[in-house]
Amino acid sequence: MEFELIAKTFQGLEEVLAKELTALGANNVEIGRRMVSFTGNKEMMYRANFSLRTALRILKPIKHFKAQSAEEVYDAVKAIEWEQYLTNEKTFAVDAVVFSDESRHSKFVAYKVKDAIADYFREKTGDRPNVRLNNPDLSLNIHVAQDKCTLSLDSSGESLHRRGYRQETMEAPLNEVLAAGMILMTGWQGECDFIDPMCGSGTLPIEAALIARNIAPGVFRKEYAFEKWNDFDQELFDHVYNDDSAEREFEHKIYGYDNNRQAIEVATRNVRAAGLTKEIELKLQDFADFQTPEEKAIIVSNPPYGERISADDLLGLYAMIGNRLKNVFKEGDAWILSYREECFDKIGLKPSVKIPVFNGALACEFRKYQLFSGRYNDFRREGEELTERRERRERDERRAGTGRYEERRQRRFEERKERDDRYGKRDGDRRFKKDTDRARRDDRRERKFDDRPRRDDRKFDGERKFDRNRKDGGFKPRREERDQKQERRFGTWKQTDEERELRGERKRLSGIQAMSFEPKKTEE
Repeated sequence: MEFELIAKTFQGLEEVLAKELTALGANNVEIGRRMVSFTGNKEMMYRANFSLRTALRILKPIKHFKAQSAEEVYDAVKAIEWEQYLTNEKTFAVDAVVFSDESRHSKFVAYKVKDAIADYFREKTGDRPNVRLNNPDLSLNIHVAQDKCTLSLDSSGESLHRRGYRQETMEAPLNEVLAAGMILMTGWQGECDFIDPMCGSGTLPIEAALIARNIAPGVFRKEYAFEKWNDFDQELFDHVYNDDSAEREFEHKIYGYDNNRQAIEVATRNVRAAGLTKEIELKLQDFADFQTPEEKAIIVSNPPYGERISADDLLGLYAMIGNRLKNVFKEGDAWILSYREECFDKIGLKPSVKIPVFNGALACEFRKYQLFSGRYNDFRREGEELTERRERRERDERRAGTGRYEERRQRRFEERKERDDRYGKRDGDRRFKKDTDRARRDDRRERKFDDRPRRDDRKFDGERKFDRNRKDGGFKPRREERDQKQERRFGTWKQTDEERELRGERKRLSGIQAMSFEPKKTEE
């Protein structure tokens, strides 16, 4: 029996999560904002919690209703038969997300849901279940969007980003769900080496190793909320948990570097806890000392943004990153997550892909840089084989009158027909309505060229000196030529002292006359 399910995620990871759900076998997958809805049975719910890398939690809706006020929410929740989910001996907690003009206080809505459940059991049994915020027996979620409300059971409990392999963390660690989403967006599945030159506590290398080996992230979790439900199927969950048929070997290597010794020590403990010491190699090394990899590799990194982690020279750090990528990492793709535009500018490379994502409350971008050695034209020429195959296929389709070529040809024909119907048909060259139009156009051309003044004075009577600092070609005209130009533009180039004095006196007298001028009075 299938039922509705909702997978929550970070903004920007919805499409990645939808692909994961489709590969998992979920039905009716639909992308929403920070969520993906789907349908499945109980086994699918267990597998979604156990296997999804980019999901924060899995919700099971139990009631959709409309409510204009908190009191209407109370009435709708109280009408549910809560014996299916709770007893007086169990504990519960309610989380509320509210987007409404009528009620914006999420805690107040959560209180009304709690009151409704408590009053339901008090009226039925004379007693009520207790509320416990930490590790309750039943976790509930209510989502309010204007007057549309959805009450769901939280099957995950603790957020799914808490994998269970982290023993320690450094300052501002990268969320595990975001780290996995970043790697999946690159398309990397373990076909080459993976490098994180600023690995911190090792989140990106560990998530990369789990993806390369196709190990479910849920293997490290101690428990899920659905294990406390009344209809929990232990045998079915054991089957899901112990199913390692999809795991694979990883023939390459994952490298993590950092210039902080403590970070390398923390990352080492986390890698050991995840059981991935064979796949991951950690080393104390500054990015400035990064050398060309021996094998083909991809770089994925999350440098400091200057928000939660301060840097002595933040812009200098990103300039160094760009320098290393250009001069050392000459083959492969480099993906950088950052927050500030000025930091990206300092890298000095043109990104081929920009993906907006959120790291916490920060609106970041995940950018791809394609690095290549040699000339750019040679790099482009590598794709010519694929282009030739595509052209050959289109040529065959054109001859046969099938395929995408025929579709495009038919579409162009229809567009041309519609244009002809709207604006009139054109045969061959553009025809003018009147013969006089062509004559008028010819006359205009003749006037344009015959009336234009000739510029014979551009001729130079000697060689011109070359000046490399000039923008107009570098040739410097002779002095006599410059004097002629000035005379043509401004009149006499050189003036004697007498001429200059006489000119000044004329200006002074004209100013006095203008000041002394009085308009003639009119007779009334």
